[in-house]
Amino acid sequence: MQDYLKGLNDKQREAVEHINGPLMIVAGAGSGKTKVLTTRIAHLMHHGVDAFNILALTFTNKAAAEMKERIEKILGNTEARNLYIGTFHSVFARILRAEANKLGYPNNFTIYDTDDAKNVLKDIIKGMNLDDKHYKPAYVYNRISAAKNSLIDPHGYKQDHHIQQEDARSNRPLLGQIYEQYAMKCFRNGAMDFDDLLFKMYELLVRFPEVLAKYQHRFQYILIDEYQDTNVAQYQIIKMLGAVHENICVVGDDAQSIYSFRGATVQNILQFQDDYDDVKVVKLEQNYRSTQSILNVANQIISNNKNQIPKNLWTDNTTGEKITLVRTLTDNDEGRFVADAITEMKLRNHHPNKDFAILYRTNAQSRSFEESLRRMNIPYKLYGGISFYQRKEVKDFLAYLRVIVNQQDEENIKRIINYPARGIGKTSIERVMIAANDNQRTFWEMLHHPEACGLKGAAASALEQFTTMIRSFQIMLEKQNAYDVAFAVGKHTGLVQELYNDKSVEGLARYENVQELLNSIKEFTETPDEEGELREKTLGSYLQQITLLTDADNSNDEDSDVVKLMTIHAAKGLEFPCVFNVGLEENLFPSAMSMYDRNDLEEERRLFYVAITRAKERLWVTYANSRYRFGSLVQNEPSRFIEEIPEQYLDRTFTGMSNRAQGSVNAFGKSMNEGFDRATSLKKLAEKAQKPAAASHTPSTDFKADDPMEMQVDMEVEHLKFGFGKIKAVEGGINNRIATIEFGGGHGQKKIMLNFAKIRIVR
Repeated sequence: MQDYLKGLNDKQREAVEHINGPLMIVAGAGSGKTKVLTTRIAHLMHHGVDAFNILALTFTNKAAAEMKERIEKILGNTEARNLYIGTFHSVFARILRAEANKLGYPNNFTIYDTDDAKNVLKDIIKGMNLDDKHYKPAYVYNRISAAKNSLIDPHGYKQDHHIQQEDARSNRPLLGQIYEQYAMKCFRNGAMDFDDLLFKMYELLVRFPEVLAKYQHRFQYILIDEYQDTNVAQYQIIKMLGAVHENICVVGDDAQSIYSFRGATVQNILQFQDDYDDVKVVKLEQNYRSTQSILNVANQIISNNKNQIPKNLWTDNTTGEKITLVRTLTDNDEGRFVADAITEMKLRNHHPNKDFAILYRTNAQSRSFEESLRRMNIPYKLYGGISFYQRKEVKDFLAYLRVIVNQQDEENIKRIINYPARGIGKTSIERVMIAANDNQRTFWEMLHHPEACGLKGAAASALEQFTTMIRSFQIMLEKQNAYDVAFAVGKHTGLVQELYNDKSVEGLARYENVQELLNSIKEFTETPDEEGELREKTLGSYLQQITLLTDADNSNDEDSDVVKLMTIHAAKGLEFPCVFNVGLEENLFPSAMSMYDRNDLEEERRLFYVAITRAKERLWVTYANSRYRFGSLVQNEPSRFIEEIPEQYLDRTFTGMSNRAQGSVNAFGKSMNEGFDRATSLKKLAEKAQKPAAASHTPSTDFKADDPMEMQVDMEVEHLKFGFGKIKAVEGGINNRIATIEFGGGHGQKKIMLNFAKIRIVR
């Protein structure tokens, strides 16, 4: 047997060598907690504890398998195979298989996965004659799951005044009845869903004291990994199982408790010392991952939380670079900066793509980074999600827009013809297809002749309403811009409302993604050129731009050398040499929904802490001055979390990269005009020489740009490039004022976005 204590630091060794009594190991980020946990189990077995008497619970099967493998390697034998080690669900399923008959279930009970459970709920909802668009199976499943994880049965659900009020507010008063029928049907089917593996385990221990005593004496030593992520049900079960011997060891970090939306509660780890007498607490504060500069920022951020176990991460690693704080003008600038910074770091420091991670608060934020990375031909992969333009809700919306532009697009017509549901079933669609083939006509043409397709009554009426709606959008397209048409599509098709009505976590994400698509179209229509001129941009040109992006070769996904894009939640447990934490703005990170509750706000701060501690060598924190939200250009305040970082730890830079290269900076905070590539300069000069010369204008000697807010109709003004002109009209809000100006010198009438142009008021 190898010397398994060799290589442990003093605190790690202290945690490993403690044998009897409750133990809490507060394991800071990157402090080697898995090594401590596995070595502790090996130490117990080395000192005579039977493997059959050890229960170790993890949150992933992968972690359980790795721990068992490490323990076998340490001990040099196969005794580790006798450990009760695995996820909460897998271990409790194993126990329930042996004891299920006591609860009236067969020992070979079926375990329903999420899809199975939703299908059962769909049948129940249909049987109750409820609208499954309102009582969506996914939403109902999430409500029942949350109840079970809080140990609330159907009777308790229906009796809980707070729950009933919530259901009434969402106009779903029958959720309790659905839960009751679902529980009965699962029981009759001899089936348990994932949440039942916890819920029924708890019920088993409460209802049958002899079963509880049996497992209390079997599991003399209990170890739980990631204890900060446990929910109410897991907490209660562990407390019952460990009540006799109290040899409970929990390993976790309250500062990384970020899953309350899944039912996890940070209070489980915060109150552990109150649950048991003489608890030994060991803090693992030496970090083996990051530079001291990164840890300084992490320590400062988390110190602002009131509900925490104080700790101070430190390292023997180098001090490292300061954290680079980057302010950009827009979210698209933010995307371009990150792509440029990655390119520069690869060239200067020879980093492979896999060294970089871009972490954001919500999946909808990936769009600007995906676009910029593709333009720079940087291979990337989204983790925990799919590419923005490949998400179903985005593709559904784009399908409408493509049909409006091109009615011959049969595939996209079929995609949207009954979404949202409008009573056009598969049979009707098949009849139209057959008629189109028989008559050698297009699918769209045959939609206008339902009688020729053998359709009448409600089916014919539904087709007529669909074609009328599409034609109305086509008429709009002749007079209105791409965004106005897209907004009308979202409103009048019912697509946006359908997504908005789904209040589940997944539903909210889908709604945000569609809003981000609308933001993208709005920005496309309102982004001026270098002179601030706002040229007309059609829906067709937008779709062409998107198609070029989405059709870009992305075959590198299976190649490990790719930049990683993911939400911070998905990044927990991972580490990267170079990390970009993006979107640090109020109402985005922290999210708007966390502003009015201290517990929610502190979880957002813990999320930022997790994001910071993913970085090993370099860390960038970025935010945008403005970002399109719900179709409007919104001015953002920097996140309050930025204000919590002491100035000595920051290297502040600013970049305005949307056609404003003079303000651009590189990954190291240097002007991108310094050392400008001569070949690029010559290429631009050559391109410029090929263009016809415009009438030149020499600015007045006293030229000084005025405040855009002062500019009104009939004012005479001077533009830096187009010369003198008169304002004919001013429209738009405070942040996106657009002026129509009649210029002389052959320039004619132009639309100018005032916030981007340099204009002087003459009189």
